[in-house]
Amino acid sequence: MGDVVTIILKRLGLGVVTLFVISVLIFSAVEMLPGDVAEAVLGQGATAETVEAMRLQLGLDQPAPIRYFHWLGGAIQGDFGQSLISSERVSEKIGPRLLNTLFLASYAAVIAVPIAIVLGVIVALLRNTIFDRVANVLTLTSISSPEFFLGYILILYLAVKAPIFPAIASLSPDMTFPDLLYRTFLPALTMVLVVTAHMMRMTRAAIINLLASPYIEMARLKGAPAWKVIVRHALPNAWAPIINVVALNLAYLITGVVLVEVVFVYPGIGQLLVDAVSKRDFPVVQAVCLIFAATFILLNLAADVGAILTNPRLRHPK
Repeated sequence: MGDVVTIILKRLGLGVVTLFVISVLIFSAVEMLPGDVAEAVLGQGATAETVEAMRLQLGLDQPAPIRYFHWLGGAIQGDFGQSLISSERVSEKIGPRLLNTLFLASYAAVIAVPIAIVLGVIVALLRNTIFDRVANVLTLTSISSPEFFLGYILILYLAVKAPIFPAIASLSPDMTFPDLLYRTFLPALTMVLVVTAHMMRMTRAAIINLLASPYIEMARLKGAPAWKVIVRHALPNAWAPIINVVALNLAYLITGVVLVEVVFVYPGIGQLLVDAVSKRDFPVVQAVCLIFAATFILLNLAADVGAILTNPRLRHPK
């Protein structure tokens, strides 16, 4: 057990260091943008005195390292400053949008994960058949298609030609849970099509790789049926790579929803990021990018921990 704790602590330490480096890159990228932030907020018609007052208010008169550590200290406490456009607290502005994004990602994950694992096992059992070839073509097509393209295709056929679902995922506080699922089905389906294909291919590859192992051959020689070989012998040993793939795709569902939210005008954190970039609301941009990075690092850490706990060779390294 001590070895597992040590490995987890090492992974956590690397995650903290990685997040620190990313925070430096985010702050530096905003600093290197052309133009003056105060002039961008006030507009070209602002006087020099007004611009200077705005610079003092935003702390732009201080050196960049001081401003970085001030921003990082606030971010650690959950305080990302104020929006330059609405003067609203960034954390209060992000909170509801982040919950919407987490709901959409969870909605897609609940559909995608079981379907991908089951289909991956079935395709592995039927490899080199017509079903396997058709599944490979469909999954490669889905993976190769950009999210916005799949979204527009779904809108065309399921919202315009056959008006089954709404093309815009508009939300309201008084809607019921079934209505919420109905209104967000198309953006969730768009994300499901992409991540299911990737998870299914990785599950298939993991199962096929294990089917060539000696203990699998021994189980077959004993006369065990194919499904029993997969369920009792191959699948338990394939959980480590499958968990890694699932965790990485969950990270994608949360951090890669920007295009999907823009296509369906979904009020999530991705749509907020696009709006903040267009309006040069830099505190919001920095906060959203840092949240995306922290989410991706945490889910990668969860993938590592899951792989360790499901693999005895990693739990008890020699």
